[in-house]
Amino acid sequence: MTKVLILTSTKRVDKFSDLSGIPKDWELIFGEDLNTDQAVLQAAGDADFIFADAIREVSKNLIDSMPNLKLIHSEGVGYNKIDSAAAKEKKIYVCNNTAANSSAVAEQTILLMLGLQRRLLEGDQMVRDGRQIQAKGSFILDGIPELGSCHVGLVGMGSIAFETAKRLKSFGSRLSYFNRSRKSAAEHELGLSYLPLEDLCKQCDIISLHLPVTLETTGLINSELLSLMKPSSLLINTARGELVVQEDLVAALSAGLIAGAGLDTLYPEPVMTDNPLLNLPESCRYKLLFSPHIGGTTKPAFEKMHKTVWTNILAVSKGECPINIVNGL
Repeated sequence: MTKVLILTSTKRVDKFSDLSGIPKDWELIFGEDLNTDQAVLQAAGDADFIFADAIREVSKNLIDSMPNLKLIHSEGVGYNKIDSAAAKEKKIYVCNNTAANSSAVAEQTILLMLGLQRRLLEGDQMVRDGRQIQAKGSFILDGIPELGSCHVGLVGMGSIAFETAKRLKSFGSRLSYFNRSRKSAAEHELGLSYLPLEDLCKQCDIISLHLPVTLETTGLINSELLSLMKPSSLLINTARGELVVQEDLVAALSAGLIAGAGLDTLYPEPVMTDNPLLNLPESCRYKLLFSPHIGGTTKPAFEKMHKTVWTNILAVSKGECPINIVNGL
């Protein structure tokens, strides 16, 4: 019997997965509440497939202890919690949902930019406090920017950055990017200019992160790069919290080195109240705009992602090659 171990939300599978094409003799084992490798192995050590939440760890120990395993599929784009090297050693596919939620994350990126520029949190609170006229007057005198007047720097130029650039172009923003390799087609189509990372930080009004987590990108945004940014600039992160040294961002915001940050993701997740970014001085209260890592979690995106997961599982069960392989098999 083919077994699929589901290490993500049962409610999400019920809502977004069309299981009508899954053979009736397959067994689906829902392990959302299995919190240790031992518990997972007891429940489904002989599973053929793992369908995992993007932030759910799939360890080397787990992979090495599951003799029938053929495919580990991330529910989302991220797959850094899966030990891809261990899977590769055992010739187990690791797949993700590359580009499935690019449009959704791009929308969230624009939302955070606009929310910070228009001082959304602060303005909302002042209106609730009966200070609408004071808010309007002070915001006007302080100066409210427009996206169309901004130079936006995109760090990374994958599918999400591309979709973000398309939307920013419609606002009239000046666009630059940094990436490991030049993207000539994107430069031509979107009018992008290429800048080294340090120059991007120095010149741009908004820095937006669109990178995966790797050894090279972990902690990329640190005190050195933050110190290069303009005092009026904004940092946007809809990628992964690990890209930013959070203590350095706290220091930069507290010292006024940058004006604000819009963050859809922190590190580690789930976020706890002792995270340094949740404990900024009161004077920095409105310099941070958070969203609960929902950039890529729209209904259309989840329907698309779940369809890909089950399509790949069915393909591998038939001896076929899946799409979106991330561990080089």
